[in-house]
Amino acid sequence: MTSDFLEFAEPDETVEEPSSRPGWKLAVIDDDEAVHEGTRFALRHFALHGWSLEIIGARSAREGLKLLKAHPDTAVVLLDVVMESDDAGLKLAKAIREELKNDLVRIILRTGQPGQAPERQVVVDYDINDYKAKTELTADRLFTTLTAALRGYDQLKRLDDTRVGLEMIVAASASLFDDRSLKTLAHGVLIQISALLEIETDGILIMRETNGADPMVLAGLGKFERPEETGIDRSELFAAAATVEIGRPVRHDGLVCLFVKTGSGAEILVALATASELTETQASLVSVFSAKLAIAFDNARLYDELRIANEELEARVARRTLELANANERLNAQGAQLKRVNAFKNEILGTIAHDLKNPIAVILGRSEMMTSMMEQLDEAMRERFAKQVGHIRNSAERMTRIVDMSIADALADALDITVERSPVDLSAITAATAELSRALAENKRQTLTVAADAPLEVEGDPDRLAEAIDNLVSNAMKYAPVGGEIRVEAARHGNQAKVTVSDSGPGLNQQDIVRLFGRFQRLSAQPTAGESSTGLGLSIVRKIVELHHGEIVVEESGPLGGASFAILLPVLEPR
Repeated sequence: MTSDFLEFAEPDETVEEPSSRPGWKLAVIDDDEAVHEGTRFALRHFALHGWSLEIIGARSAREGLKLLKAHPDTAVVLLDVVMESDDAGLKLAKAIREELKNDLVRIILRTGQPGQAPERQVVVDYDINDYKAKTELTADRLFTTLTAALRGYDQLKRLDDTRVGLEMIVAASASLFDDRSLKTLAHGVLIQISALLEIETDGILIMRETNGADPMVLAGLGKFERPEETGIDRSELFAAAATVEIGRPVRHDGLVCLFVKTGSGAEILVALATASELTETQASLVSVFSAKLAIAFDNARLYDELRIANEELEARVARRTLELANANERLNAQGAQLKRVNAFKNEILGTIAHDLKNPIAVILGRSEMMTSMMEQLDEAMRERFAKQVGHIRNSAERMTRIVDMSIADALADALDITVERSPVDLSAITAATAELSRALAENKRQTLTVAADAPLEVEGDPDRLAEAIDNLVSNAMKYAPVGGEIRVEAARHGNQAKVTVSDSGPGLNQQDIVRLFGRFQRLSAQPTAGESSTGLGLSIVRKIVELHHGEIVVEESGPLGGASFAILLPVLEPR
């Protein structure tokens, strides 16, 4: 293989370069050892932006590929075309882009045989950045070419770092907004900033509220996990960080500080213990990231407030629920007691209605009979006898009024009527109940006609049915005139048993019909002999009939000219 010689033109004067730190990595891939030595000699004082060169090398394309795999941060490659094959360098250039996926490294082809790899064809077919003949790369030309390549690499690296950083910010923002606790959020911020800057360092995040309280440490990494042992002055850090633009990092006392102010007025300070200065790209990324912090911390604070409010609300609801449960238990106990009282009251009412009122009616009837029998006595005896009968009649009437008042007072509180059903003969009940009122009707010289001969079997409570019929008969007697007529009938009407009570009284008007069955209602007509009325009789009748699954029908003017009431109950068919 023909040896290629690299000639270097010496500069007019030697320039002393300031001391610099290694940072730029240059890969020399050439099979000529003299090229390696000459490149190292020519670039021994090279520095750019305070960073010197770190030169690595390989003698073949195969070694060069391994070298670049091991050093992916290589900035520039000086690549020979002809090595182990005539196109080894071109194949390596293609492998760098396609196999290693390295689009940042700047590739400069150097060839001693330009005709072997024509420049135009190479530039079109391969992703290279410069093409130089070895003979034209003097020391100055090499310096200029390398400087331009490194500047291009630096700009691309900044853009790529920014892209990666922005992707990290997007990913970090998603996770930050998921953090619901301030302390969890603060710890995540420190981890995300360290990852964003590609440094592993100790850090601390401090919050200062708007109420003037002392700054509070929310999270710490490394030596700052116990901030009280580090001896840092939190107020001093806030004062130093507040001197620069919000969201821009500032160095103070060996710490890189970032100051953020939330929309609610709280102040956030992030301090990182790193000796390295942040690059412009890192500073820009941190500034972008800090814009998300204010929103994230406000959200976390609002969530904490909402969580506390929810906990308080849940506690209040739990207390109120317990109070309501206790109140319900008391109400249930009182309800059960009221049911027992009502049951007892109903029992007493039934006793009064059945065992007292009806016998009193019998006493009144017999007193009327005794009055009629006095005509057979002499005058002296008749006077004494009439006086005693009068006492009996007055006492019985007073007892009737007491019973009526007691029933009215009890039913004013509750109209709870219960029935116990069994097969009964409605005709027999009707006849027996009507006959008990015959004496009173005769006392008013009223004609009481009862037609209830054929059996009518229904399912019902005999006492309650008798009470309903008795109320209708009593009403008819009250409103029928002296010497009037009352007719009581029990007969089958289709598949129903029908009990009808009619009178020759004044009848009903439209207003009476509207309020007929209301409690404590008085009708337009007045009792014809000054009888008392509770206004409950018809409401009791309707309730009893409804409990027997029947209905009550009213006629304003019945067959006798006055009102007519009919009770309809289902007939119990024989099985």
